[in-house]
Amino acid sequence: MKSALITGINGQDGSYLAELLLEKGYKVYGLMRRKSVVSYGNVEHIKDKINFIYADMTDVVSLINAMEISQADEVYNLAAQSFVATSWEQPLATAQIDALGVTNMLEAIRKVKPSAKFYQASTSEMFGLVQEVPQKETTPLYPRSPYGVAKLYGHWITKNYRESYGMFTCSGILFNHESERRGLEFVTRKITNAVAKIKLGIQDCLELGNMDAKRDWGHSQDYVRAMWLMLQQNKPDDYVVASNETHPVREFVQKAFKAAGIDVEFSGEGVNEIGKDRASGKVVVKVNPKFFRPAEVELLYGDPSKAEKVLGWRREISFDQLIERMVKNDLSLVEKQIKIQGL
Repeated sequence: MKSALITGINGQDGSYLAELLLEKGYKVYGLMRRKSVVSYGNVEHIKDKINFIYADMTDVVSLINAMEISQADEVYNLAAQSFVATSWEQPLATAQIDALGVTNMLEAIRKVKPSAKFYQASTSEMFGLVQEVPQKETTPLYPRSPYGVAKLYGHWITKNYRESYGMFTCSGILFNHESERRGLEFVTRKITNAVAKIKLGIQDCLELGNMDAKRDWGHSQDYVRAMWLMLQQNKPDDYVVASNETHPVREFVQKAFKAAGIDVEFSGEGVNEIGKDRASGKVVVKVNPKFFRPAEVELLYGDPSKAEKVLGWRREISFDQLIERMVKNDLSLVEKQIKIQGL
């Protein structure tokens, strides 16, 4: 039986990865930070199948302890301060976790079990001010946020340990991947949750920032398979994982409302843009300048051909299916909320 250690196990990706590894017969260990109130997040439904270890990415001693306990054959580093907007408000904390935390984990592996295979969750945000379309493994990196910069350090230190110590370390440069388990602070879940509330009459309007920003969106359940495949190869390498499509935020919004049975028409542009329900004429979407980033990433569009060729990876959940699943799930959650609160 292989053993795997997952940092960030109670997040979106961590939960889908834990499910995948359990299905494959792994003994799964997950890192948890000690809090006054224990929360298992997205792994609540499988918590009895996971071996939890208290540790923190900023504390290398705790990570060494985690490696000694788990003796993991594979380590998946998914822990991060992963919200881009927060990285401007907490740039030092973001750097401690997303940059130096990677080094701490690599050092723990090197000292305890250097034969372990390591996966680092890199991000398309490293491309930032894109230098090439579509973006692939060889595209120059130009991050545009403290989050992107911290992740760039994590990406390069992973490569450095591979080349310096001969360790099996891989980075997955994952483009935007969402799901029903996405946190409410992320724009896709903010959209689908608001759409559900507007449909059910407990919210009037959705406010967003840059509607013209384009992203390459896939489903987390597909993308965690790519993580696992990277660590099953004979040689470590870095891979772009993407849908090979790009869509503006505006399109995501329109399709989310459509999935809920609301046809939205947009008028105006920039900060004056609004979206109206064609049937009622009611304004259901507004652009709010406070949601614009200090430095915007305008276009992300990934080329997954290397992952498809070498790993044999293919995404199975389409852009439209992703949105439909998220809206359906949020409609169900909001309906339950209404019943509980008697709204």
